[in-house]
Amino acid sequence: MNKIKIMTDSSSDLTMEVAQKHNIHILNFTVMINDKSYTDNVDMTNDEFYELMSTSSGFPKTSQITIMQFEEVYTEFFKEGYTDIIYVSISSTGSATYNNAINAIEMFYENVPEARGKMNIHVVDSLNYTAAMGYPTLQAAIKAKKGADVSEILAYLDEWFSSVEVHFVPYTLEYVKRSGRLSAAAAFVGELLGLKPVINIIDGESHVPEKIRGEKNIMPKLIETAKKNMIPQTPYIVLAGSMEDVTSAFEKEITKALGYPPEYTAKIGITVASHAGPKVIGLIFKGQKRR
Repeated sequence: MNKIKIMTDSSSDLTMEVAQKHNIHILNFTVMINDKSYTDNVDMTNDEFYELMSTSSGFPKTSQITIMQFEEVYTEFFKEGYTDIIYVSISSTGSATYNNAINAIEMFYENVPEARGKMNIHVVDSLNYTAAMGYPTLQAAIKAKKGADVSEILAYLDEWFSSVEVHFVPYTLEYVKRSGRLSAAAAFVGELLGLKPVINIIDGESHVPEKIRGEKNIMPKLIETAKKNMIPQTPYIVLAGSMEDVTSAFEKEITKALGYPPEYTAKIGITVASHAGPKVIGLIFKGQKRR
């Protein structure tokens, strides 16, 4: 009988409580800010990190999860008797972590040759971030607990990642400008004109299809986007940061507009906030299947 371990990394923005409840192993990114290193999900809460960002004179920098870290985890789970590992990875277009997970597989088998044929490792490129990878990871763990086989879980993940869309608006532009999600020129013009970009992330690529003038128009635009692109009656997630009042208002508005509430609200963690900034609001949902 197969014994399946579901893994992801902290860019999934799954809480440690959820991970522990559903037997999901999370590899945590490290973030450097003000010459100090912090481990995502471990050293401070999201709110504490938002506060640190607001008072810092510099920008946070994230580091990849290493080949060695993956090899150690693979070895650990082989010793625990797992027959399959399914790792749902941060987008390969935004981090070398995905390639490190792949490269660690052969190194693991070279160092633990008895594992060949006994434990299989499946690395799934989410081509995305935050709850766009966290939600399906949770569903994969639930499926595994209910006895689904590896092929069923991988098929589910493939179907989700071939249709998921992320749409969000950063209220401050310096972080996305620095991360490359928005060009410096576009950010500068936006700041001068009071424009907020709607950024979407689909299949590992980010785009700015339009810009919004006035914060009061942000929620209506996101709701309009959901109504236009989302498969009706499918689960969706609200993406949030430090703006609790805005988040609460958006949860009410989107529930009213779509007729049912979000599966949950994902508060962006240290890793994602380092690139998007702490002040964001957005939606994650299933659109049309693209491949």
